Amino acid sequence: MTFVHKWRHFRQSQRLGTCGEGVFFDKQVDIMRFPKNIHIANHAMIKAGARICACNENAVVRIGANTTFGYHTHLFASESIEIGDNCLIAPFVYFVDSDHGIEKDQLINQQPNQTAPIKIGNDVWIGTGAKILKGVTIGDGAVIAASALVKDDVAPYTIVGGIPAKEISKR
Repeated sequence: MTFVHKWRHFRQSQRLGTCGEGVFFDKQVDIMRFPKNIHIANHAMIKAGARICACNENAVVRIGANTTFGYHTHLFASESIEIGDNCLIAPFVYFVDSDHGIEKDQLINQQPNQTAPIKIGNDVWIGTGAKILKGVTIGDGAVIAASALVKDDVAPYTIVGGIPAKEISKR
């Protein structure tokens, strides 16, 4: 690890709730809003342009050991997002555990968020441009195809793709 990478690790570890040993932070990684609610395990890799946000004082983010978080991947937790160990998250993946109320007789910006936790198991691969929505659990060993929109749970060792994501095969 170069001096610059050691400096980034030191700086981020002072801000985060937990920052494991050997975590790699590339340039232009944004840790936003409530960094003490963000926990990153040993030897995770967070690449350039990533944004990780605990959006309120009760939101929690956990990223597992040896997990790679791709370029320009965004993770916004209003409740809880947990990503397991040994996962590969490709570039431009978007995680969000909330959405907005849409009642007709009330302004959108005055309606509360509706939240549900996201849980990603171990040894999961999520392809470029995938979107993982609130309340989704992705089982161990699953594969999410590029550009998939995941709004329902994915069973362990299942390969899904499409909009909305559907089972393609088993691993």
